[in-house]
Amino acid sequence: MIEIIPAIDIIDAKCVRLSQGDYEQKKVYNENPLEVAKMFEAAGIQRLHLVDLDGAKAQHIVNYKVLESIATHTNLTIDFGGGLKSDEDLRIAFENGAKMITGGSIAVKKPDVFSSWIEKFGSERIILGADVKNEKIAVGGWIETTDADLLPFVEKFKAQGVDKVICTDISKDGMLQGPSIDLYKKILAQFPDLYLIASGGVSSMADIEALQEANVPAVITGKAIYEGRITMADLTRFIA
Repeated sequence: MIEIIPAIDIIDAKCVRLSQGDYEQKKVYNENPLEVAKMFEAAGIQRLHLVDLDGAKAQHIVNYKVLESIATHTNLTIDFGGGLKSDEDLRIAFENGAKMITGGSIAVKKPDVFSSWIEKFGSERIILGADVKNEKIAVGGWIETTDADLLPFVEKFKAQGVDKVICTDISKDGMLQGPSIDLYKKILAQFPDLYLIASGGVSSMADIEALQEANVPAVITGKAIYEGRITMADLTRFIA
């Protein structure tokens, strides 16, 4: 059974969604992220992907109070990302209730720092964020595409013990046009034991079922839920 991981993206302590990472295309869905998290938990969801978009812009953790609130008032397993650049950022995230953190740009720009996190905090608590455009890694809020190829990038950190990777196809994110199933099949063909978390493009439960058929272990979905294309009842039925 594929694991469904709803996303809550935070700007100004509010639940928002962007399209293709563009801050100018911001839509506020709820002013109370805790309320949203509780709805997910009530539907049977056990895991949450929480992204600090203010932190991503500021290059350090910002919305840790939202993290603390959700961690304190729900039993959701939270993975937290957005702007985590230092050991201090990780300390704050873990102390405020994150069970795992996601690092993307840092793994590209400062791989030694990311590698040190694997060693200090344990590979089970570190998720590699692999955001891609035409199978090239993108960083800096997706503004900058690098020369790094996806598969060698994943292989490098998998060799260091990382076994969870969130792969977002930027061209799909927030567009509600379906996920990059062929891309995920390609990754799993090379790394069959990888806990691959698909992200970007999910528009319906049919997309989630297609990812499950492709043996993708987990999927992040956000906009499809907030736009009503996937309901809480849909999530409950699927999980049951």
